[in-house]
Amino acid sequence: MTALHPGDLLDHYRIDKLVARSGMASIFRATDVDNNRTVAIKIPHPEMEADPLLFDRFKREQEIGEKLDHPGVMKVLKDAKRSRIYMVMEWVEGKLLRDLLSAERKLSPGRAAKIAARICDALDYIHSHGVVHRDMKPENIMVDPEDNIKLIDFGIAANEGSRRLTFANLSNVMGTPDYISPEQVKGKRGDARSDIYAMGVMLYEMLTGKVPFQGNNAFLIMNDRLLNAPIPPREVDPSITPVMQEIIYRALEREPKNRYASAREFAKDLEHQDQVGVADRPELTEWKKRKSHLPKKILNYVLLALLPIVVFALLLWVARKA
Repeated sequence: MTALHPGDLLDHYRIDKLVARSGMASIFRATDVDNNRTVAIKIPHPEMEADPLLFDRFKREQEIGEKLDHPGVMKVLKDAKRSRIYMVMEWVEGKLLRDLLSAERKLSPGRAAKIAARICDALDYIHSHGVVHRDMKPENIMVDPEDNIKLIDFGIAANEGSRRLTFANLSNVMGTPDYISPEQVKGKRGDARSDIYAMGVMLYEMLTGKVPFQGNNAFLIMNDRLLNAPIPPREVDPSITPVMQEIIYRALEREPKNRYASAREFAKDLEHQDQVGVADRPELTEWKKRKSHLPKKILNYVLLALLPIVVFALLLWVARKA
């Protein structure tokens, strides 16, 4: 398949430049020559098109994205005039939240709360439409100069039995280690409460410049959240208010049932902090009692996480032998 370069035409889109490349696809900035509108075009790599499973997931991502319509969610545009497989999306000016944090390390409490509340608003929308992101992280959030946000790069879509639509990133079936929820570490399928947990991690990071759990490798990072409480945000930065610390703790509850029931509740607390009560939490002192990592437990969780991959590989092998 012919590679695209600046100035090339793809149907009625003029390619302006390559802006990103991943293991699955390349993303170009382009111009719709019919109306002079700037768009983003995501084109899967040839090897992805050759894999029926990956190709099917790319198509489902597109179909689901076309149904979502919210100012805080990257819009996938409908376009029937296509000579090859690609996805057309709205062009968003701004920078990734990851780049913003890399440049500023941490954000002021007011700015962090505003950005987090806007992300929660977008999450509430996708959750109300039966969609779960499952890979929330600063790399998947765009922030414009006015601190408006867009959830981007939803990855690969899949249907669940309850008709809930779940977005997952193919490059990491379980999500990103720093932001993955405890239940996902245990091998369970993430739901809306997993997104809330990841949002709690990002709020912690926006305020302190650090993620709450750290380690020498991904498995230690994931296992740490099953055994220990995070360092209290106010221990990292005393300027963080007790109320903001409480909000973070409510999002980072180890048990999903104890977290915010919805992203809307999370946003409400961020927007009305004067109405948030502060609990006398055992985590405020227990965080110092670090439990050791148990290799057997780590192995069990790793095996649980790898089980679906092994089953899939076996089914694929049987299908090819048939």
